[in-house]
Amino acid sequence: MKINKLVDLNNLRTAPQLRNGQAKKLFEELEVNIFNADWITIGIMAPGNKRAIEALKSISKKYSSIKFGNLGSLNAEGGVFLKANQKTGNVFVRSEKGLGEGILITCQYDEDAKESNTFGPLPLDFFT
Repeated sequence: MKINKLVDLNNLRTAPQLRNGQAKKLFEELEVNIFNADWITIGIMAPGNKRAIEALKSISKKYSSIKFGNLGSLNAEGGVFLKANQKTGNVFVRSEKGLGEGILITCQYDEDAKESNTFGPLPLDFFT
């Protein structure tokens, strides 16, 4: 599969395996978008609660301005969808069957004139 830009991920249901060169290129493109956004929301589709929280923590570790608390209180069984909002600090997780696997990053803006953009799905280990 040819993946050279973030837009190439748009129609995927689950994150592809990326070669190092692909991941580096996508990371550089994504980082520009993250730094230009006023805040981000994160959606994580994972096979379990623990894996979703690990993926979220990997993002917080990479970016000191993206922090979330009370992760120990999150719990859902089976496949999960985790949603985190950088602006509010809120994090929710729910059980969800039939999801793919990966991280979705949505860049948000304070100005209504700017449209939010969602990127992904990215592999769960993309930020490690």
